[in-house]
Amino acid sequence: MKFGTRAIAFAGAVAMLIPLAACGNSSSSSSQPAQEKDVKEITVWAWEPTLTNVAKDYEKKTGVKVNLKNVGTNTKEYTQLDNALQAGSGAPDVAQIEYYAIPQYAIKDNLLDITDKTKGYEDYYNPGPWSSVQVAGKVYGLPMDSGPMAFFYNKEVFDKAGVDATKIKTWDDYYEAAKKIHALGSNYYITSDSGDAGFFDSMTWLAGGKPFQTSDDGTNVTINLTGDKGVKTFDDFWQKLLDEKLIDTNTVGWSEDWFKGMSDGTIASLFTGGWMPANLANSAPEAAGKWRVTLMPTPDGKTANAENGGSSLAVLKNSPKAQAALDFIEYANHGDGVKTRVEAGAFPADKASMEADYFKDATTVKNSDGKAIEYFGGQKYNEVLAQAAADVTTGYQFLPFEIKARNIFGDYFGKCYTGNEKLSTAVAAWQKALKDYGTEQGFTVK
Repeated sequence: MKFGTRAIAFAGAVAMLIPLAACGNSSSSSSQPAQEKDVKEITVWAWEPTLTNVAKDYEKKTGVKVNLKNVGTNTKEYTQLDNALQAGSGAPDVAQIEYYAIPQYAIKDNLLDITDKTKGYEDYYNPGPWSSVQVAGKVYGLPMDSGPMAFFYNKEVFDKAGVDATKIKTWDDYYEAAKKIHALGSNYYITSDSGDAGFFDSMTWLAGGKPFQTSDDGTNVTINLTGDKGVKTFDDFWQKLLDEKLIDTNTVGWSEDWFKGMSDGTIASLFTGGWMPANLANSAPEAAGKWRVTLMPTPDGKTANAENGGSSLAVLKNSPKAQAALDFIEYANHGDGVKTRVEAGAFPADKASMEADYFKDATTVKNSDGKAIEYFGGQKYNEVLAQAAADVTTGYQFLPFEIKARNIFGDYFGKCYTGNEKLSTAVAAWQKALKDYGTEQGFTVK
């Protein structure tokens, strides 16, 4: 399937991330590098498990082998990618790149500009993911999924505590629920957090914060963590939970212990992206039937939401197999591969999937063995997640050096989760470090 063959309009939308402008060389041409003839194999770096079957199907359809490599999730992959790009060899033809990281690679002119190949695609994708693959009006990848935040909870535990999670509408409601959950036993917590920059960004966004701004030409960056009202709203809320030891701060996210806590109920809920169902079904299978999902509470109870995660597939600019790489991401993210991935648990980036009956009416989640699990007790969980996507507010921007920002987050916030420092102190220190780094990289930072 070639680019330009599909641009289908469907009703429905989710709100969007605001794309950042590029600085430096923002004039990367849509012209492709020299194309190898008779391409038989392309290399794709990605960690998203639903791509495995997509790659197999693509090879059957085209005869082109997809050498799918998981070189590490998010920042681990980016480190390897940076090393390969700097060395001038070893980079893949296609890479999975999260939305927050696209501006950084686009600014460095590492990604192929596919703007001319994607005319009309804005009618196919939901606005949030579609805007997230753009920098300064140019398109640098195709959306794989999106991650509207949602409130996943263990209904069995909440029932024991006498809490109806669907009635938790404000952050004060959540605080009161946290106390009741912890009263079940000293090892029971409403959630866990040992320090995560992506979570910090999402909760700040949910609170209406806009601490980062980049000028249209990409050269000027404003960092206002200490003066942003949304940042302070979240910090005050989370600090209260930390001070009263109502959050599990010892269990590291994505560890075996983390999923064990979700299995046995000692971690009773999560604020995370709409892509979570398959992860729960695969990594906390013992809790099948106990969990449910509802909409996020907000500071004042008013309807709002934020994104948490989401990825694209992008073609590396210097790939000698650009056309074959383009054909693959077209198949995976704009062709037959979309349904394959959504049916396997990926949260859709396109309008058609969001409206499809097989998505909206789903009550089961497929695990990695292909078995359908009623993880959410028969709930039509995607109806909730679709509403969560529709509630996402606009205006939040990531830094044009967001990867660095997230890598050093723990250096400044680690002590906050051991009770040795306040979040507000860490925010100020992180802000200074980001300003210094941005200045070193040639940005004008204020």
